[in-house]
Amino acid sequence: MTRVPMRGGVIDELRTFCLAAELGSVGRAAVSLHVSQPALSRRLAHLEAVAGTRLLERSSRGVKLTPAGRQLHEEARRFIQQADQVQEVLLGLQSAGGPVRLASSHSATEALVADLLGQLSEECALSVELVIANSSVVRDLVADGRADLGVAASRPNHTPYPGVRESVLAEDAVVCAVPGAHPWVARHIISQEEFLRTPMVTRDPSSNARWTVTAVLREHELTAAPPLVEAGTPQAAMREARAHNAPLMLSRQVLAGHDFHEVDIEGLSFPRQYVFVLPAYGEPVGDVVILIEKLRHHAAIWCRARRLTPVEREVA
Repeated sequence: MTRVPMRGGVIDELRTFCLAAELGSVGRAAVSLHVSQPALSRRLAHLEAVAGTRLLERSSRGVKLTPAGRQLHEEARRFIQQADQVQEVLLGLQSAGGPVRLASSHSATEALVADLLGQLSEECALSVELVIANSSVVRDLVADGRADLGVAASRPNHTPYPGVRESVLAEDAVVCAVPGAHPWVARHIISQEEFLRTPMVTRDPSSNARWTVTAVLREHELTAAPPLVEAGTPQAAMREARAHNAPLMLSRQVLAGHDFHEVDIEGLSFPRQYVFVLPAYGEPVGDVVILIEKLRHHAAIWCRARRLTPVEREVA
């Protein structure tokens, strides 16, 4: 085997090698590391080229270590643990030296983040630098190290996003809703046919809300009418819906507290979640941990309030 020089990214390659060996499967390692299987295979191929020998034996049953692989695995595991400890120290130094860099999607900001940050400015000295963008951009910012933490909407049955990991913050759904003067206000449910033939105000094609609706319709082999208006933000979508007295598709949590009437669609729903987005490796430290805890607490209160009726909320 031709030897090639060592290059950057060796930690990722060693991590890939160790995880594939420990799980006994390249596919399972790819899922765990949130990368595609071809990309993971390329990492392993380069590491074996550097080593000048096979490190894993491959078969239809999976992979196992070769004698050379066993020798490397023992040292690689120690090296990765040390690298993770160094990374945690670096993250601690970063958070101690400035504000927490928080990236939040438009709908997550509207629904929960902006309200919490307003409270934080009054309650404590936690410093947060907020960037608002579409959910896909939020993941890019965290993966590239330009944000310490992200809050975004998840996609149903999504492919793992390279470079980040996610944990659930709150449940949500994209729903059909109408302004107070729309004829559907008197109704609780509409048929699929009526929904599909009605042009509606939607978010722009790059938004998570739009992607969620499209994904569910595709699963059911359904096609909706072309949008009446495509809006870049939730606030813009609500303005357009009021201006045209038209239905819109938007986050249930964003719509809560606004003058819109939610209408069920026969046989269809568009569930999703709000999630924390964190770097794929290492654990959050310092002020990032504090912000995560405060967001979790705020989301729990917020979700309980959304489940109460207006009368119950008054009594509570």
